Amino acid sequence: MRVLLVEDDMMIGEALQGGLRDASYAVDWLTNGKAALEALAVEYYDLVLLDLGLPGLDGLSVLSALRAKNHQVPVLIITARDGTNDRIRGLDCGADDYISKPFELSELLARMRAVLRRNNGGANTLLSNGLLTLDTVTHEVSMSDQAGFQLSNREYALLEALMLRPGAILSRSDLETRIYGWGEEVESNAVEFLIHALRKKLGSHVIKNLRGVGWMVSKAN
Repeated sequence: MRVLLVEDDMMIGEALQGGLRDASYAVDWLTNGKAALEALAVEYYDLVLLDLGLPGLDGLSVLSALRAKNHQVPVLIITARDGTNDRIRGLDCGADDYISKPFELSELLARMRAVLRRNNGGANTLLSNGLLTLDTVTHEVSMSDQAGFQLSNREYALLEALMLRPGAILSRSDLETRIYGWGEEVESNAVEFLIHALRKKLGSHVIKNLRGVGWMVSKAN
C-alpha cells in the first residue's frame, strides 16, 4: 500500500518513513501542506498520515481542503496537539482517526490497519480469495493445503495489492506505485522478479499473467 506522510519534523519523519517501509508500505514524505495537496491532486494514496503543526498551510487546512473537494482518501492525524478540542476539530474536519505524539510505531501501524479495513468495508485482518489467505498483521500467507509462511516486505506488498482487488488486472505501473515510494530505485524487471519468487513459493497458478496487460489473482468462487 502507498502512504503519504506529511510531517515537518525531520527526526520524526525519517523514523516514520523507515518504520513504514520496514512494515511493507510504500512511503512518500512531504514537509508542508501545500506540497501535500499538490501531491494528492495527481497521485493515488491508500492513506495519509497528516501532522497538524505544518508550516504555511496547517494540517487542518489541508484536511478541510481535501474534504471540500470530496477527496475520500483516509486520513490519520499524527500530532502533538492532544487536547480534546483538537481531537474533536480534527475528526469533525473529516479525519478517520487521531493519534497523539509521542506514540509507539506498533500502535500507529495497528491504527493504520484499522482505518484501511474500515475504508475497504470490512473488519477482518485476513484477505482471502478462497485459494490464498493473506494475514495483514503478520504478513503470512497460507494455502488450504499447506502451513503459512512469512513473505518478504516487497513480496507482501505486491501480493497484498493483488489480493485487495481479486479479479482485477493490475499493470506493472499499478504494482510499482504500491510497492515503491519516491526516491526508491525501481529496476526494470522488479515486478516480474517478485512475481517469479511468489510463484515459486505458492505455485505458478496462483498469480495469472495477461500478456502485455498485467497480473491478477482469481476471485473467490
